[in-house]
Amino acid sequence: MAKAVEQLEQVTIRFAGDSGDGMQLTGDRFTSETAVMGNDLSTLPDFPAEIRAPAGSLPGVSGFQLHFADHDILTPGDAPNVLVAMNPAALKTNLRDLPKGGTLIVDTDQFKERNLQKAGYEANPLEDGSLEDYHVHPVALTSMTVEGLKGIAGITPREAERSKNFFALGLMSWLYNRPTDGTLGFIEQKFGKRPEIAQANATAFKAGYAYGETSEDFAVSYQIAPAPMAPGTYRQISGNTALAYGLIAASKLSGLDLFLGAYPITPASSILEELARHKAFGVRTFQAEDEIAAVGA
Repeated sequence: MAKAVEQLEQVTIRFAGDSGDGMQLTGDRFTSETAVMGNDLSTLPDFPAEIRAPAGSLPGVSGFQLHFADHDILTPGDAPNVLVAMNPAALKTNLRDLPKGGTLIVDTDQFKERNLQKAGYEANPLEDGSLEDYHVHPVALTSMTVEGLKGIAGITPREAERSKNFFALGLMSWLYNRPTDGTLGFIEQKFGKRPEIAQANATAFKAGYAYGETSEDFAVSYQIAPAPMAPGTYRQISGNTALAYGLIAASKLSGLDLFLGAYPITPASSILEELARHKAFGVRTFQAEDEIAAVGA
């Protein structure tokens, strides 16, 4: 029996987890597929200020928020309707933004004593009733991912565990009826030099999608119609890419040379990377060994 599909006008989703959980990649891929669907959208990546904060700690939480709709929107959303929390720290730092009645998807495998202590929990929030105001979907993301990748040669348990973000992406792709071909093609292109990693990520993505289709915990999926747009050519663009284009345009209009000396560090690395692609416009870039060297360049 097919599951019900509910029509929505808009939704705001926030992915949150450790810096190493791939939340930026997950959010970026979901955004790309949402753009293909023709929804109007706005995103807000959230990077931790700390460099290599301890895994599972509150300062190390990385997030990505996406607001998409069937009409024109101007912001990435004030608060998420859906929070995907990959560990207790992600839940602790983001739950305050989730309105009561919101949807919460958590990786239950990460709610172990040590991780709970790192996040400052005295008791497991999945068991103490503190989340009763939310629609909670407990999903064993990590263990199901690892189990599903056991048959892939050359994949270590640690590498298998790192594919859990693609399981989460697959689940969310089913939940909001996003296309899958683009993400599968992206995986093949990005990880093509390591076929076993590409296979693992693609398998995890498909497993997450299948879990949504078959799990009794998800009885409804959601559809957001395309936003009306005038005919033309559109592209998805980030703030960093727009900044790079603006710098190039300012250089040409002013007749001044454009030079950027920078030390690549998240979230500014893509500015240097984008400018380096445009030497044809007279752009010169210098990748420094540290921030002081960049200032001196």
